[in-house]
Amino acid sequence: MSRIGKQPITIPAGVEITVSDKNLVTVKGPKGELSEQINEAIKINIEENTVTVERPTNNKVHRSLHGLSRTLISNMVTGVTKGYEKKLQIVGVGYRVAKQGKKLNLSLGFSHPVEMVDPEGLTTEVNGTNEIIVKGINKQAVGNYAAKIRAWREPEPYKGKGIKYADEVIRRKEGKTGK
Repeated sequence: MSRIGKQPITIPAGVEITVSDKNLVTVKGPKGELSEQINEAIKINIEENTVTVERPTNNKVHRSLHGLSRTLISNMVTGVTKGYEKKLQIVGVGYRVAKQGKKLNLSLGFSHPVEMVDPEGLTTEVNGTNEIIVKGINKQAVGNYAAKIRAWREPEPYKGKGIKYADEVIRRKEGKTGK
């Protein structure tokens, strides 16, 4: 039995979960609405204030979908109640970020500034000139947009310059030694 899949999901106050035909799960809450298509083989039961996910057989495919389906529903419930955020830090001389409306202006040592427009459903905040916070209700979209920002200048191991996650640890290397 899947240790993650068999755990029930508690539905907080103010959150409404509906399962339509073909397992389209829709979660509505105070921060917004999310929907996800879950595999039809997985059975989703909603009782009072809990959601349980069951698999039909012990088949390898069903076992792998069991925990995944439960986690996707749990992430949607967390997203519409608390939301998700990722913090990025910019490290390096001359590297900075500025926010203009829905645009991020990144100065990352290129000959031109990099402009990124916030996607639908996501917001970005800038603290000072070297910290970006990406916020949203969809965990996958928040992580994806943060990864796109980081991809412009990934941290390098010698000086640690670049865009890194706030909780990321960069393994530092020693530079060349002279004779």
